Amino acid sequence: MSSSSKLALEKRKEEIEKKKQRLLEIKQQREERQTSFAVTKGRFSSENVSSISLPRVKDRGDVDELLKALGVGDGSSSSSPASKSRSLSVASEPAYSSSASSQGGDGQPVTMSLQSLDGATPTASMFALDKQPAAKSGPSLSIAEFITVMDLAPKEKEYYSKEAQTDFIAEEEVIPLTEVHTSTSPEKGYPAEKEKSIEKSSNEDVDIEDSTGIPPEPIRELSDEEKRQLLQSEEFVQFISQSSKRIERLLNQRYDFMVDYTETEDFVTDTNVGRTAKQLLHFFDERLLKNRAVTDVDWSSKYPELALGAYNKSSFAVNEPDGLVLVWNVNMVERPEFTFHAQSDVMTAMFSCFHPNLIIGGTYSGQICVWDTRAKSIPVSKTPLSVTGHTHPVYSMNMVGTQNAHYLISASTDGLVCSWQLNQLTQPQEVLELIQPSHAKTDEIAITCFGFPSTESTTFWVGTEEGNVYQANRHMGAGSKAGINPFDTYKGHHGMITRLHFHPMSDLFLTSSVDWTVKLWRAKSKPSAAPTQILPLASFDESDDYVYDVKWSPTHPALFGAVNGSGKFDLYQLNQEFEVPVVSVTVGNGRPLNRLEWDRDGKRTAIGSVDGHIYVHDIGEMAVPHNEEWLSLQKNLQQMDALGL
Repeated sequence: MSSSSKLALEKRKEEIEKKKQRLLEIKQQREERQTSFAVTKGRFSSENVSSISLPRVKDRGDVDELLKALGVGDGSSSSSPASKSRSLSVASEPAYSSSASSQGGDGQPVTMSLQSLDGATPTASMFALDKQPAAKSGPSLSIAEFITVMDLAPKEKEYYSKEAQTDFIAEEEVIPLTEVHTSTSPEKGYPAEKEKSIEKSSNEDVDIEDSTGIPPEPIRELSDEEKRQLLQSEEFVQFISQSSKRIERLLNQRYDFMVDYTETEDFVTDTNVGRTAKQLLHFFDERLLKNRAVTDVDWSSKYPELALGAYNKSSFAVNEPDGLVLVWNVNMVERPEFTFHAQSDVMTAMFSCFHPNLIIGGTYSGQICVWDTRAKSIPVSKTPLSVTGHTHPVYSMNMVGTQNAHYLISASTDGLVCSWQLNQLTQPQEVLELIQPSHAKTDEIAITCFGFPSTESTTFWVGTEEGNVYQANRHMGAGSKAGINPFDTYKGHHGMITRLHFHPMSDLFLTSSVDWTVKLWRAKSKPSAAPTQILPLASFDESDDYVYDVKWSPTHPALFGAVNGSGKFDLYQLNQEFEVPVVSVTVGNGRPLNRLEWDRDGKRTAIGSVDGHIYVHDIGEMAVPHNEEWLSLQKNLQQMDALGL
């Protein structure tokens, strides 16, 4: 073996020896700590602080042997003069004490005291043995420091037993496996006797006391007076109203659950398919609307399922409010969603374009009322009856502007046009009186309707009782004055104009009149400097009664509808049939129809009747525009202008 390997082996042996010595030291230290801990624990325990019976000692040698047996001395320590006095006192201050009592050689008790300062192993110098004469009581060592022993209750231990939490089944209820198939219910697969026991136990569980052991309080029956107060309380009425409305909406959901998705239909080539207006539903409440007529209808711009109807007063309901505005839901046709009152007949009403919770109405007395769906049925704001506002019936209103700056424009039959801010209806922001000097008897213009082009908020056109249409300006502009344009007169009707409505994409507008006609016009962009009569582009004379309303479709550029006094709803598609309607249906029971409004998608119409009913129709495929519909309409209008029609 080489010298290097020997050195490595010797070095390895030395390391092993050092580790063995270190392990022995650690083991000795651990044993000493255990011994010290046992002694200290014995001193702290109240059970160890008790009397220790020692055998009778007769001489000094016995005492030394006894101390040696206890491990506190070797018994060979020389006696000092102090030992002759039978007392060995400790000079230092003790920290712990333990006493042992015995009987001396003369039969008297001997007291031994164990004291330690730092928990070290006691020695002989820490004990004192006193032997008293028979006539005297046994001596005892005094405790230098008072030790307070506190008894703390041990922490309770919780024990859990793993059991199956099931009801106990008696032995006689156990059914053999061979009888399961014969005694079970064919529907549920449970034994018939077991089903009865389950039903019985479930019925008994209702009467069992709660887990607290306190029996439930008996239900007290309300008195008649308490029932009446509860039924008439506002909270109860509101709860019942809201809950029943939600249930009605759910029950009125229309879904064809019998549809067969596997069925195939043959392709239909009939060109008349889709040319129809199907009635979906109608709104009416006998209690509220008996002997009332619809004066206006409108659709919500935010909630497509909501539509409103404005109504005049009933001559038979003296105690009812004169004017009503009802908000209907297509999913709840039996009663209105909201009901609003007015002190006068409501002649026109609309949802606010910029505030979906607000409803605005114009009344026969000239007041402008604002209702809020979050408030009660009375108006939250209204204009005063004063000379600063309207004092004649308001038949037409319009909202112009943007979300941040918008105004309500209203017009009355005395020729007054007012601009309002909805948050300040005490007085109008602007007042414009329309006067026509060329009139023979009076300068005033009785306005029945007006409208703004889609790109205008200043220039507007008004329809009058005399049958003419005039252009007017809200403000003074370049080459124009505020007020009516006295030179341009749109003349074509021979009776009062009932509606004026602009095309959503151009300067075309329609008018309806009591002369049984609907006329198509083009608005003149620049006013004339001399008196000029402007004639209509086309006239639609298929109606056989007063035409009360006409409206362009909001999505189809060549489609518009009209309603008349004979109860007919006519649809015109100018790219298919220019002179006659493509669809003409009798609505309801044939009573006169006076108002029409398209929803924002152009697929449904709401039609108001003089008997208080509002009918909702589905236009179907006609409401969907095809490609180049607007270009086709422009070509047709150019051909009409070329032919002089």
